[in-house]
Amino acid sequence: MSQAPLDPFSDLLKFADARTVVSGGFTAGGAWCIRFPPPGKIKFFAILRGGGWLDIEGEPTPHRLEAGDVFLLPAQRPFRLGSDLAMAPVEARAVFGANTGCGIRQIGDGDDFFLLGAHVVLDPACGWLLTDILPPVILVRHTAPEADGLHWLLDQLVREHAADLPGAGIAAAQLAHLLFIRILRAHLAAGGPLPAGWLRAATDARLAPALRLMHGDPGRAWQLGELAKAAAMSRTTFATHFKAVAGIPPLAYLTAWRMRLAERALKEQGAPVSELAHRLGYASESAFSNAFKRVTGMGPRRYRSATGL
Repeated sequence: MSQAPLDPFSDLLKFADARTVVSGGFTAGGAWCIRFPPPGKIKFFAILRGGGWLDIEGEPTPHRLEAGDVFLLPAQRPFRLGSDLAMAPVEARAVFGANTGCGIRQIGDGDDFFLLGAHVVLDPACGWLLTDILPPVILVRHTAPEADGLHWLLDQLVREHAADLPGAGIAAAQLAHLLFIRILRAHLAAGGPLPAGWLRAATDARLAPALRLMHGDPGRAWQLGELAKAAAMSRTTFATHFKAVAGIPPLAYLTAWRMRLAERALKEQGAPVSELAHRLGYASESAFSNAFKRVTGMGPRRYRSATGL
């Protein structure tokens, strides 16, 4: 049987349990500037009309924004949006209050600027799988090769957001989720920086054959030599390259991947712990429980109880 190709996006988003919510937007005119607190979640925005500036705390220079640009903010840092960053900013809370709906607010005089925003809700336990690998900002310019697909999604999102039709809210959320995935793809296609970690390893062509083996059969007792041979490297070269890209050695990665699978199974399935241990390649329930506790900080039964199952 042929090995299914590794799909880092599907796996990563599945385990992070990423769900996208359209959170609204605003129109603006004249001179304006808004200061936003640290988002508390991954947020992304699309500039649908006009232009402005994005200034993120800790970044060396502001980013110029134009119509059609899309940007994603994984970092928990305050930021400012405005036509003139030199003016005193208005606090976002004063503009939007505690509103979490999908309303469009008006700022200043006119509507020559239009922004629509959304945020990504992550699983509290596994969301770090996504947040820990992303840079402080991902900016996809309207001139980027990947922008055409984003523009089509944005057009459909605006139509659904404005429509008073059955299912419009669900359709808008699905379009926003697809937009989020396409932003991540665009970042990778552009060769954007990724820290050592899961997604960088999953998109490394030299490591892909070995990762397919581990992801395809995580319960097998893979040996370093087998994985190195699949990647067409010596054991030493493979181990060194794997750690530089993934941040951990190959067999430690295999253990971590097994534990991610175990967490998901314990939250969503009713299988006995002994059966799960056997499925993931452990000789005994106690060996699996010790490994699970070492990685997660608690035993599998306690973890299952803590997640409400």
